[in-house]
Amino acid sequence: MASKLCPVVLRSSVRAIRATTRLQRRPFSASAYTQSEALMVHRDTPDNNLQIPFKFSAQNERLIEEILSRYPSQYKKAAVMPLLDLGQRQHGFTSISVMNEVARLLEMPPMRVYEVATFYTMYNRSPTPCQLKGSDDVMKAIEDQLEIHHGQTTKDKLFTFTEVECLGACANAPMVQINDDYYEDLTYETTRSLLKALQEAAEKTGASGMTAGMSGEAGKGAQGHERGAKGGEVPEQGRSYAAQGVKIPTPGPLSGRKSCEPARGLTSLTSEPWGNEKLRTDGALD
Repeated sequence: MASKLCPVVLRSSVRAIRATTRLQRRPFSASAYTQSEALMVHRDTPDNNLQIPFKFSAQNERLIEEILSRYPSQYKKAAVMPLLDLGQRQHGFTSISVMNEVARLLEMPPMRVYEVATFYTMYNRSPTPCQLKGSDDVMKAIEDQLEIHHGQTTKDKLFTFTEVECLGACANAPMVQINDDYYEDLTYETTRSLLKALQEAAEKTGASGMTAGMSGEAGKGAQGHERGAKGGEVPEQGRSYAAQGVKIPTPGPLSGRKSCEPARGLTSLTSEPWGNEKLRTDGALD
């Protein structure tokens, strides 16, 4: 009788009861599990540990004062990113000591600085080849020897100095490219000696049109020099050649290495292989 008098009410109540007893299913998704700790965990290495001190240079301290002046004193921790960048430019990478020094200057918990350095990929928390191997010294050597800066040309039109991103030879950085020639494993002294030899050779052979370039990431680059040793003689060891009595280093490593083998000597493939591989026996690979 009730169903005939109030059919709609009865049906609605029955549907409500059924809805409460229905099994609830909710789909969910999760990110893939990874065991990589590269972005989050610090591991002490010979190049990156708390025992390696770091202090900003006097020039950078003045830059820090200028940077901090942009922020209210109670909000100076907002300068954490530019200070980390400044520390990386000075030290070569954002080491644990760099991060701790930034935390000290900004009166921040070190963990807050670690969080920023591990989140943004522009902070390199491990050494990069050219920055550790003295690329700044090579840059300074070029500027001192040629008396020009990045983007400028020498008065005799012999060199134009440019900086490039990468020359693709990290294992041999720092390096310069001069036309199609690569000079690698450079120091301040060898860079100046190389440029001086090229200048003397150019004067005696009448060559012109050198362009020097510089790479900041994978090495130092230079390009454009018409080789001053045209007709020169390459010695047996391939370490130098001569032009009109001027000796010029042969392109390649200037540290004594033949190629990109470890600078301290071979650490692998030091014995005969155990397999049946056939190796060349004509000495061409010696």
